Amino acid sequence: MKEVVVDLGSRSYPILIGNGLLADGELVRRLIPGRQVMVVTNDTVGPLYSRQLIAHLDARDVREIRLPDGEAYKTLASFEVILSALLEARFERGCCLVALGGGVVGDLTGFAAACYQRGVEFVQVPTTLLAQVDSSVGGKTAVNHPLGKNMIGAFHQPRAVLADLDTLKTLPPRELAAGLAEIIKYGLIDDREFFVWLERNLERVAAGESDATAWAVERSCRDKARIVALDEREGGVRALLNLGHTFGHGIEHALGYGEWLHGEAVAAGMCMAARMSVRLGLMQEAEAKRAETLIARAGLPTSAPEGIAPAALLSAMQLDKKNREGRIRLVLMHGCGESFLTDDYPTEALMETLSGTHPVAGA
Repeated sequence: MKEVVVDLGSRSYPILIGNGLLADGELVRRLIPGRQVMVVTNDTVGPLYSRQLIAHLDARDVREIRLPDGEAYKTLASFEVILSALLEARFERGCCLVALGGGVVGDLTGFAAACYQRGVEFVQVPTTLLAQVDSSVGGKTAVNHPLGKNMIGAFHQPRAVLADLDTLKTLPPRELAAGLAEIIKYGLIDDREFFVWLERNLERVAAGESDATAWAVERSCRDKARIVALDEREGGVRALLNLGHTFGHGIEHALGYGEWLHGEAVAAGMCMAARMSVRLGLMQEAEAKRAETLIARAGLPTSAPEGIAPAALLSAMQLDKKNREGRIRLVLMHGCGESFLTDDYPTEALMETLSGTHPVAGA
C-alpha cells in the first residue's frame, strides 16, 4: 500500500493506494468514523462492493443509497435523495458519508456532506480510474445544472481516500480509457518526466499491469496533491488542473450530459488546447503532435464530435468557473509539461479552434 498525503495543515488527509484495501476490515474501520454511516453508491458499483464494505461496519448504524449510474444523474434531484435519506434516518452531525463509486457518486456525496448540518465528514472510495486519480482528490464537490456543469457545489475535503486498485478489474474498457485522459493531463500540465514515462508505458497501464497502474495512480495523486496543497480553492495554480476541461465541458454540455464520458471530453479538449497553442505560436507543432498521439493511443477522441456548432461550444464555455469579467480563461501550453492560464488571445483564434480548422503555427 502506498500513501500520498494532501497537505492542508490540520485538515490534511491520506490517499491510500493498493490492492485488496476493501478487504482489509481493520483499515476500513479506522478510516470511516462515526456511529452512523451512510454509504452512497450506484446500481452498477453497489452490487459489486457495497456488501463487503458494509460487512466491516456491522457494529454501526449503516444505511445505503443506490443511485442510478451515469453523469445524467449528477443533479440536484439526486442530491436531494441523499439529504432526505439522512434526515429520515435521523443522522446526527457526527455521522460519516462514504462515496463508493466513480466521479459522479463522489461529487454528489461530497456535496451532500458539505451541506448536511453545515458539514459532516465523508470518505472517498473511488472505483474508477478517473475518480482514483482526479475527482476523489482535492475536495471539489458539485452537481450539474442544465445551464452548466459543476456550477453548484462546494469545496469540502474528504477525511480520507481509499483507492483499491482491484476495483479497476471490473471497469469496462471505455471507462478505463476515460481515466487515462486525466493521467495524461498531469504529464501535460507540469510533469514532463511523467509524460515521457507514459509515452513508454501507456499500453501497460491500459492493460491493467499491476506495477504500471499502481505507479501511474500514485504519480497522478502526488501531482494533484501538490497543486491542491498550494491552492486549495483554485485562486491561482490549481486552475492548471483544468487543462482541456473548458473545451471538454463545452462538449459535454452541447452533446448532453452522459453522451460522452467526462474523460473523453477532456481528452478532446486537451487536443483542442494544444492546437490553439500551436495556432498562437506558443507551442511547437511537433509537441502538440506528441500530446495528440499519446491521447489517441489511449483510445480517446482527439477532436470534438462533428455536428456541434462552434457557437454552441462557445456558449457553454462562457459559463466556465475560471472566467473573469466576461473573458474565457484557458489553460494553454508551451510544450508537453509546461502549461499556463491565460485570457490574452484573439477571439478569432478561439473560434477557429472551435470550428476545427487546421492550425497554422503563429497564425
